[in-house]
Amino acid sequence: MSDATGHGDGVMSSVAVPEPPAGHGLLDGKIVVVTAAAGTGIGFATAKRCIEEGATVVVSDAHERRLAETADALAELPEAQGIRPLAVPCNVTDEAQVQALYDAAVDQHGYFDVAVNNAGLGGQVDVVDMTDDQWDLVLDVTLTGTFRCTRAALRHFYARGEGGVIVNNASVLGWRAQAGQAHYAAAKAGVMALTRCSAVEAAPHGVRINAVSPSLAVHPFLNKVMADEDLAVLAQREVFGRGAEVWEVANVIAFLASGYATFMTGEVVSVSSQHA
Repeated sequence: MSDATGHGDGVMSSVAVPEPPAGHGLLDGKIVVVTAAAGTGIGFATAKRCIEEGATVVVSDAHERRLAETADALAELPEAQGIRPLAVPCNVTDEAQVQALYDAAVDQHGYFDVAVNNAGLGGQVDVVDMTDDQWDLVLDVTLTGTFRCTRAALRHFYARGEGGVIVNNASVLGWRAQAGQAHYAAAKAGVMALTRCSAVEAAPHGVRINAVSPSLAVHPFLNKVMADEDLAVLAQREVFGRGAEVWEVANVIAFLASGYATFMTGEVVSVSSQHA
C-alpha cells in the first residue's frame, strides 16, 4: 500500500489509510461517558467506537446544536439499534455543569463504568505575544477541565465501590516542543501528570486511569488553528507520511477502557508513528 492518498485537510499520505476494524465486543454492557463528543474529532470517533464495541454511551459537549446532531448520528449506527444516546450539554470550565453531566449519566443508567475526558482547547501563538487570557483559557479547558471531570467521575466510582476506568486525552506535545503551542503543551503535560498521580490514588479503589497521547489526528477543525502547509510538515514527521485518523486514536481509547488493559494504570500511551 504505497500509493499516496489525500485527506480532506490537504495533508497528503504516502501510505494508504486502512479501513476501521469491526467491533469485537470489548465494551459489552459498559456505560461510557465521553466529553467533547460533538463534531468530527476524537470525541465523536470514541463514542462511535464504544458503541461498535457494545457500550452504551453518554455524550456531552459545550456546543448544544452539534451535540444534538452527534446524538442523532450515533443513533443511526447499526449497533445502536435506533437508540439515541443521552446527550448532556457541558462546558468543562463550569463545575456545576460537570457535576450535572455525571449526575445525569447516573440518573439515566444507574451508574457508569468509563469516563473519557476528551475536552481540550488549543491555539497558535508565541509566548512573547500570548496574553494571560489566552493562557488561562487553554489551561482552564484542557487541564483544569480534565481535573474537574476526573474528580467528578472518581466521586461516583468511589461511592459505587465497583471500580471504574478513566481515559484522558493528552498529546505528544506534553513531551515534545513545538513553536506557538506553549499553553497547549503545558496543559497536556499537566494532563499526563494528573493521570499518573490520580491513578496512584485511585488504584486502592479498583479504578484505573490512563491517557492517550496522539501526535497528529486528522479532522477538519485542524485548519482553524493551523495552516495546511504546517499540517503537511507535521504529517511528514510521521513514518506513514500521514496523520492518524481519529478512529485510530479512538481504538486505543477503547482498548484502555476495556478488560484487555486491566494491569495498566497511570500510563500515557503514545498514538504516534513519529520518527525518534
